[in-house]
Amino acid sequence: MLSEPSKAEQSPHSYGLIYTEDLGWIDLGHARGSDIKTLLQHFRIGENSNKETYRIKYQQMMFIGSRFIGTGRFVEWEIQRGRTIAEIYSIALAMMMHTAHAFERWQTYFSWATDSGFSAEDLVSNLLGFYYAISPQNYLHQLKPVSQEAALRRWDYYGPLGKYKNTSFCPILFPDPQIPRIKHHPYRGQLPVWMQRIKPFTEVQSGIAYLVSKNGIIFSLLEPKHAKGQ
Repeated sequence: MLSEPSKAEQSPHSYGLIYTEDLGWIDLGHARGSDIKTLLQHFRIGENSNKETYRIKYQQMMFIGSRFIGTGRFVEWEIQRGRTIAEIYSIALAMMMHTAHAFERWQTYFSWATDSGFSAEDLVSNLLGFYYAISPQNYLHQLKPVSQEAALRRWDYYGPLGKYKNTSFCPILFPDPQIPRIKHHPYRGQLPVWMQRIKPFTEVQSGIAYLVSKNGIIFSLLEPKHAKGQ
């Protein structure tokens, strides 16, 4: 947990947990957006090719046992070249959301190694990383981070985040236990308006973009070397 949350920044090297009034707990590692930047680069390569269609793969992984064994999930889409920036962002968001759900569900099968599957902060942190990738700026100050002391009060009162499962990209908020005359129970919050401006692509019948593999599974040693599509 960061000692000075007010100075936290989103960057490719960010890590740690902070608590914000607007998004609840945020995992800065999930909010880096590095995976989305890589995904968008693949779109640029496809759009600059001379092919009528191109394929894009997006994956999320975890490593177990000192990072020697890796596993994760992926999706692969076929894209018709000629997509606008708005369409690319919409398709990329759909890819991330689908994979993130599959990956969080996948983690629940490894409960002996992690309790992170659908942890309260995971999906909303991924979504924050998406917006950071498409429009880089330090959004954390807008989300009103609380002090380390106030964050620790919540952690001590409510317990580890893995207890609170969140299958939504909306935040779970944890009221400050020090504030009297309010209910001290976690509750569902709302996303800021700027985190709702991109809608995930759903027009798969249009033919401009569609799933080729929606439930790919990855197993690897050290690096992703083997992937199995389903």
